[in-house]
Amino acid sequence: MKTYRPYDPEQLFLMPPSLREWLPPKHLAHFVAEVVEGLDLDAILREYAREERGQPPYHPGMMTKVLLYAYCVGMPSSRVIERGCVQDVALRYLAANNTPDFRTIAKFRRRHLEALRGMFLQVLELCREAGLVKMGHVSLDGTKIKANASKHRAMSYGRMKKTEAELQAQVDEMLRRAEEIDQVEDAEYGPNKRGNELPEELATREGRLELIRKAKAAAQENFTDPESRIMPSSSEKGSFLQGYNCQAAVDSKAQIILAAEVAQQTNDSQQAAPMMGKVKANMGRAPKKASMDAGYFSGDNVEAI
Repeated sequence: MKTYRPYDPEQLFLMPPSLREWLPPKHLAHFVAEVVEGLDLDAILREYAREERGQPPYHPGMMTKVLLYAYCVGMPSSRVIERGCVQDVALRYLAANNTPDFRTIAKFRRRHLEALRGMFLQVLELCREAGLVKMGHVSLDGTKIKANASKHRAMSYGRMKKTEAELQAQVDEMLRRAEEIDQVEDAEYGPNKRGNELPEELATREGRLELIRKAKAAAQENFTDPESRIMPSSSEKGSFLQGYNCQAAVDSKAQIILAAEVAQQTNDSQQAAPMMGKVKANMGRAPKKASMDAGYFSGDNVEAI
């Protein structure tokens, strides 16, 4: 009998006393944390010192670490950063297990934009002076900035000012891109929606199990189906089955079914255009890209899609 490696989703663990231990010693998150600890946050702290009402805010140092790390690894969306503070070990470490929501993240960036511009520039300059050539590049929202690794540590004043201007331009573009993405996602999902909410009936384990139970019961009831057809099996070459040709269009990133159809035709060549039409009808717009195997190919489909 085949044996498998241990797999127990309910296994309990004794977690390390610090999330720091979950990251390799040379991880970028450690560098970001230590650099931000040495930054002057007075410009931000003074604004909060004038406030006497409302809930206590998240610590500006924590928020700065989270934003800086997220932007450096190409994560400009406030919604994605929020999810990262729950799912990503590096962000959980930098946030010290705090979970600011996307509105708080975006508001912090907008409120302290000028202070953050200056601090982000300081951090990138420190990366350069620290000789982070070992990391190869510092990535900012998909744009790669080659770290300075000159053989001569001294730099002319003119060259230094030029490099500073280049870094400042990258920081400005990074912050501009973050704001642009947040506005696009607000328009798409709504200003108070994360964009990945489950329906109410699927929000709890009990609800999910109940839905599965009902689906199983419905499947068992349809024992005899006169509308089914004999068609080639897709799993066993040369064999046939009594059934349907089931179609599903799935969002490749979210893995959510956007459209589904049950057809009686035995091949897929007649399904491409109708399925893309259903996706457009369900979602209000056609997808930017669609991928499908060669079984869907036909001249009519290419022209229609």
